[in-house]
Amino acid sequence: MNNDAILLESVKTHRARLRGAFLVGELAERRDVNDNVKRLIGSVVLAAVISAGCVGTAFVLSAIANQSASSTTSVGTSPSSIGVGGSTAAPQTTSAP
Repeated sequence: MNNDAILLESVKTHRARLRGAFLVGELAERRDVNDNVKRLIGSVVLAAVISAGCVGTAFVLSAIANQSASSTTSVGTSPSSIGVGGSTAAPQTTSAP
């Protein structure tokens, strides 16, 4: 049983070396394909996280700007409509006799 496991491991190693030589070239220049795939996946995930952070930051800053703009327009009233006591004066109408 042990001889079979050794033979299977040897064949697996041999096929991996042949595949690497076919894809990349000489042993000194060879890099495992799985390393590059892991880097690619990691880069895509990192880019997605950074993009989500930028979009979230822009959304929050836009919401804050809209809220402050709407609060300044609703708080500011014209000074001519404010009476002596600080309350809003109703428009005065005069009736003709």
